[in-house]
Amino acid sequence: MNYKTEAPAGDISSYQLEQFQRLVSRLYQCCQERMQYQSDRFDLPDAELRCLLLFGEERYLTPKGIAQKMNVVKSRISKIIDGLTKKGYVQRIKDPEDSRVHLLSLSSGGHKKLTEIKAFLDDVHHQVLSRIPPEQRKLMLIDLELLKSSMEAVKDLMD
Repeated sequence: MNYKTEAPAGDISSYQLEQFQRLVSRLYQCCQERMQYQSDRFDLPDAELRCLLLFGEERYLTPKGIAQKMNVVKSRISKIIDGLTKKGYVQRIKDPEDSRVHLLSLSSGGHKKLTEIKAFLDDVHHQVLSRIPPEQRKLMLIDLELLKSSMEAVKDLMD
């Protein structure tokens, strides 16, 4: 049986389904390998590295806000923040408007580490994009946006 034959419009052939599953699995594996490399390179567990990256968008964060962004329970965030604090990357500051709340911000060492991580990520992503012919990049980005939206829509159906 030839799996490469096109299915009728709108139908998904078994070949397309299998190819999609293989590609998504391989992309996930590539991402996992890169994340492990990053963790080793920057001497940070993956969760601490991902948490540190959240500060690139914000000056101050709360443990609750980090928990929501990382989609983990607050007790897990406490351990992550403790690790980053012990390494000198994050500092706790009492909220001047509510003394019960602790704001978290990057220390100068945290800013330096975040700059290193961002430079590494920029370089990796630049290298990936440079391997895609310029005339195909725009279409690839549009297709990735469509893939992301489709995956998010299916995820929302699971809730």
